[in-house]
Amino acid sequence: MFVDWLQSYMPMLTLIWLFPIVFMFHDFEEILTVENWTKQNKDAVMKKLRPFFRRHLSSSFQLTTLQFARNVFWLFLAIVIASLLAALYSFYFPFLMFLALFFAHVFTHIGQAIYVRRYTPGLISSVVLVLPYSSYVYYRLLGEAVTGWADVIWSASTMAGLLPVLLFFLIRARNRLKMR
Repeated sequence: MFVDWLQSYMPMLTLIWLFPIVFMFHDFEEILTVENWTKQNKDAVMKKLRPFFRRHLSSSFQLTTLQFARNVFWLFLAIVIASLLAALYSFYFPFLMFLALFFAHVFTHIGQAIYVRRYTPGLISSVVLVLPYSSYVYYRLLGEAVTGWADVIWSASTMAGLLPVLLFFLIRARNRLKMR
């Protein structure tokens, strides 16, 4: 079976260090397509959004590729640090927090594509790379007792609690850019 073969040839350390790499492949798709996509689809998407979301997300539809890449950089840096902590110190909590976000992010891409009834930036790599990678990492971490379900649930809950605050500051920063 493929999973058994993969497990025998991929040490846990390699799997951990693949996180920043898979993240960047996913975000390359977003970075390379987001500015063009938003220019072409802004009006159609904005019409579908409720006024609350339209008001708060309008600045996201005006991002340049460089501005979006800067946002990605900070998240990439956090993922590298979380991977470093997991790989060098076996401190998995931050890694599990970002892994939970990465895993859930797949479903936001799928949901967005269904909602707007068209391709959205990052959809392909989410389904082809992120979903298999993050699912397999959970499988290995739990299967090899590196971590337990309580840690997975606690880290995912922590990220879910932090996410609204982080999104608030991200949208606020994007709105400030829009005013300039």
